[in-house]
Amino acid sequence: MSDDAYTPPKVWQWEEPSGGQFASINRPVSGATHEADLPVGEHPFQLYSMGTPNGVKVTVMFEELLAAGYDAEYDAWLIRITKGDQFGSGFVDVNPNSKIPAMVDRSGDAPVRVFESGSILLHLAEKFGAFLPASGAARTEVMNWLFWQMGSAPYLGGGFGHFYHYAPEKWQYPIDRFTMEVKRQMDVLDKQLAEHEFVAGDDYSIADMAIWPWYGNLVLGRQYGDAATFLEADSYTHLKAWAERLDAREPVKRGRMVNRTMGEPHEQLHERHAASDFETKTQDKIGEN
Repeated sequence: MSDDAYTPPKVWQWEEPSGGQFASINRPVSGATHEADLPVGEHPFQLYSMGTPNGVKVTVMFEELLAAGYDAEYDAWLIRITKGDQFGSGFVDVNPNSKIPAMVDRSGDAPVRVFESGSILLHLAEKFGAFLPASGAARTEVMNWLFWQMGSAPYLGGGFGHFYHYAPEKWQYPIDRFTMEVKRQMDVLDKQLAEHEFVAGDDYSIADMAIWPWYGNLVLGRQYGDAATFLEADSYTHLKAWAERLDAREPVKRGRMVNRTMGEPHEQLHERHAASDFETKTQDKIGEN
């Protein structure tokens, strides 16, 4: 054990800030920090999000629904989590957990709030009867993998991603611990995809939409700096091939752009209110930050 090993105090005290790039999004209490109403657009679905992997799940779902011909028009409003938008009173009313994405479904008689990305995917899939089998073993298999992602990705993001890429200091123990787990998860997916075209079987589903923004982007080299090299992502050949197939889908390409604030300006559509916005309102065209 090193000489500077941490000894926990008898009672923990919060010291602000702590934790690197995303320190400002974390605090030990819930609730709003300020009054701020959420904007409301003209479409039936109002999404409040940011282009993180959890946000991309939902924007890909919307774009896939629209591409398939469903009446799923939506307004996507940018919630800048590093600036504390998620702690505004309006957002907390929609999601008391203050995490993106959050959605209000205004298509019925009364607005319905939906939070947690998996819940939003399931809500939309059931509403439109799309990307989720109606019953039986096939439906259960999609649900198996949807909940696998919800339980597994925190080890990838909050565990591996934080300690390998974002933490202000690098420590071998947590990096080794979470690297081992992420490689195990990648192996689980690689073996599943060796036998199936899509994660839950032969059909594209909300399970793929949930998993791809995390693990697909990881093996494509888009997550956590040089993590793909560190994790030997190319060795997971079936996972990599699946990631590339989904990456080539036009709705996936559009979904990646919505509420995105990083990367090339032509890939950033901070807010989406119409299909034409992809052609006219990306950051390279409007030149705003």
